Amino acid sequence: MDLIELNPIDLVVCLGLIVVAIGLSATQKLGLEWSIARGTIQAIVQLLVVGYFLAIAFNLDNPWAVLLVVAAMLTIAATVARNRVNQRISQILPIVWLSLLISTTLTLVYVNLLVLQPKPWYEPQYFIPLAGILLGNAMNGAAIALERLTSSLNSNRLEIETHLSLGATPQQAVALYRKEAIKAAMIPNLNTMLVVGVVTLPGTFTGQLLSGVYPLTAALYQMLILFIQLFATLITTFLVTQGISRQVFNSAEQLKI
Repeated sequence: MDLIELNPIDLVVCLGLIVVAIGLSATQKLGLEWSIARGTIQAIVQLLVVGYFLAIAFNLDNPWAVLLVVAAMLTIAATVARNRVNQRISQILPIVWLSLLISTTLTLVYVNLLVLQPKPWYEPQYFIPLAGILLGNAMNGAAIALERLTSSLNSNRLEIETHLSLGATPQQAVALYRKEAIKAAMIPNLNTMLVVGVVTLPGTFTGQLLSGVYPLTAALYQMLILFIQLFATLITTFLVTQGISRQVFNSAEQLKI
């Protein structure tokens, strides 16, 4: 079945749903009117801009153009994850950026070499969407891990200092909180894997079905997405919590947040 293409008129018709949502919020005095309107406008602008630049990258079919797009996505993801943390910790942005870079690179290299094997290796059709999926998911994991870790360190300062006074190294003193932060960050991925296809149909699976892909093929691609998301998020949260746990101590091995 051919894909049903959408045009600007279809988009305007679809916006009727947003108008109804805003009206419902107003009549029920929910106070969400501005948030819904702003979110809708921002989503339209962002997606149009992204679509425009991705079209350029796809048409150029050049590795440097593809890598430039991914680098921009990486920087935005790292900045967003960092901004979700209230604590003032030195070097947090470089740590998050490098963690996302390492996890995404490892995952893409593995998938490109051993699974998809696209030719050329930077094929935009695969490289950019996969990088975007990985970065978006790993960004959320990093943000959750950072927030959980910093909150735990603040609320358990006395316990950490007690461990330090008894001879524990800084890494030993915060090991439990690192593990808890990583586990918390992995919950969304694990929950999705448990209910996928039973309770929800993920975006990748649904998108491929809408584009006419055979259901079994779409299911296999969704499995691939789930596996690489879990791996990349785990690597990212491991590296982020490791880096941050080193930054929260001064040269005298004292907690400084």
